[in-house]
Amino acid sequence: MADARIHPMAVVEPGAVIGPGCDIGPFAVIGPEVTLGPGVVVKPHGVVTGWTEVGEGTVIFPGAVVGEVPQDLKYRGERTRLIVGKRCRIREGATLNTGTEGGGGVTRVGDDVLMMTGSHVGHDAIIGDRVVMANQAAIAGHCHIGDDVIIGGLSGVHQWVRVGRGAIIGAVTMVTNDVLPHGLVQGPRGVLDGLNLVGLKRRGVERSEITALRAAYQMLAQGEGSFLDRARRLADETDSQHVREMTDFILSQTDRSFLTPK
Repeated sequence: MADARIHPMAVVEPGAVIGPGCDIGPFAVIGPEVTLGPGVVVKPHGVVTGWTEVGEGTVIFPGAVVGEVPQDLKYRGERTRLIVGKRCRIREGATLNTGTEGGGGVTRVGDDVLMMTGSHVGHDAIIGDRVVMANQAAIAGHCHIGDDVIIGGLSGVHQWVRVGRGAIIGAVTMVTNDVLPHGLVQGPRGVLDGLNLVGLKRRGVERSEITALRAAYQMLAQGEGSFLDRARRLADETDSQHVREMTDFILSQTDRSFLTPK
């Protein structure tokens, strides 16, 4: 706890590991199996519990609950983990659960993730780097969310769904099937409605790669054969890194079907 600031009205249970430069506010609760990296801030009334590791520079805002047990009726008290990366912002009322034995035992959140007010990460979910979850967005158990994904407010991602890197989910959208990398999904029952062109441009993706992605999207929408047939043919023909990422995603193992181009 060297150089850490711990308010006298905070509860830090014996066994907790508090890194240098941490700042723990009044009425915050830190459980006995928690490890806080250097410079972590837990604001008043924040709760960090369970077998939880929080990376350097992460800020946990009032009312957030980080590391509570899964919302899964099959959970029987097994010892499972939550790992949160560096420089995350976990805003007011957000919740993150530990894993389950049946799901691998670990929930992981990457670096530089922003979880806005009331958002939720369920058990055994894997969240990439630089993900943004807007207010009240919810990710169910076992989901895989790629780097640079944006999930709009009041949206939900169904259990076992994968959302590929750079995709964007509009507000008030329910996502029940896998989303292609760089896809744009919107509507009450989410439909794939194109590519996240704005996100690609903001990240400085070359024009030639964006053109290749647009052509690939059209081929997936209108080519001959089944959706998987088109993806296999595209994988054989492309020399684009981003298109290859898309075809690899489609052809990899999944427990869900896909949102397909219309």
